[in-house]
Amino acid sequence: MATLHDHDHRVRSGPALAAAAERALVGAGEQWTAMRAAVFGALAGFDRPASAYDVTDAVSAAQGRRIAANSVYRILDLFVASNVAMRIESANAYLANAHPGCQHDCIFLVCDGCGRATHVDDDQLSARIRDTARATGFRPEKPVIEVRGKCTDCA
Repeated sequence: MATLHDHDHRVRSGPALAAAAERALVGAGEQWTAMRAAVFGALAGFDRPASAYDVTDAVSAAQGRRIAANSVYRILDLFVASNVAMRIESANAYLANAHPGCQHDCIFLVCDGCGRATHVDDDQLSARIRDTARATGFRPEKPVIEVRGKCTDCA
């Protein structure tokens, strides 16, 4: 995929991903609380997009007490606004951002077979979409492109 940036674009996982997410959230002027860490940890533990209810159930099981879904929704919305997580609009589900320090438009390849979503970065495509929107007088904020189909495993 074409990328037009020269910043750190390493895909992280495990403790390195949690540390990058914490840096991004704190850098956005927010606090990294124990509950936010728990929600992020649960979200990052899924291998496919997870609903807020999936995340709520995982955090509740890990903490041995029922967590309110509306609290998890608020945290997930904060994560999306802070680039710590991404939202798959068509599935009403979330993914942990594997490189939260990078700002990109959301381009997802969503498998209708297994439900996995792959995030791709293509700054040239994003720029064309933003330019097209601006040419009509529209002010784009955050384009989200989702391509539905079958992944290699399900095809």
